[in-house]
Amino acid sequence: MLEVWGRRSAFNVQKVLWTVGELGLAHTHVDAGGAAGGLDTARFLAMNPHGRIPVLVDGAATLWESHTIVRYLAATHGAGLLWPEAPAARSLAERWMDWTLATLQPDFMRLFWGFYRTPEPARDARAIDEACERCAAHYRLLDAHLADRPFLAGDAFTMGDIPAGTSLFRYFEMGVAVPELPNVRRWYRRLCERSAYREHAMRPFDELRGRTEF
Repeated sequence: MLEVWGRRSAFNVQKVLWTVGELGLAHTHVDAGGAAGGLDTARFLAMNPHGRIPVLVDGAATLWESHTIVRYLAATHGAGLLWPEAPAARSLAERWMDWTLATLQPDFMRLFWGFYRTPEPARDARAIDEACERCAAHYRLLDAHLADRPFLAGDAFTMGDIPAGTSLFRYFEMGVAVPELPNVRRWYRRLCERSAYREHAMRPFDELRGRTEF
């Protein structure tokens, strides 16, 4: 049985749990990080020497890095579904995964930490405004891409939707100003129809408000 290590409120862990849920895979969740701690133990560091979550254990295979784990699960259990069989279609899904990691996520996390996780008296308003503007530009780019397709890689939901899609609940709910994004909003509604998304990505994140320690 699969083991997924990490706290459920962690953004990168949610990507993995959402993928596991989409595939209907039996798994055990092991709380790690945050209040649970444990990332500096010898056992955990043997699984991931960087001391970061998530970690996936699948028999003899131990994986870290959330997008690598999503790809692994999709390739192993979701061929023709989350893992498009046509190389061109698969490359489109992977492009959006890579774009999310390299472009969207750094600014999104800068905004989330600067605005939501930093206590209000310590916030840097200028840095927050800059991160907000950069995120708005990224989501507008997504909005343009989604103008003529329901999902990021085309007509069907794939692994390509998971990394960027995981950010939407927090982006729309944390209380920052967001631009008009009609196509992203339609995509978001489609994701909200998926039970695995509701269970794993639409989780309350109040425990993180004003907390910088984990």
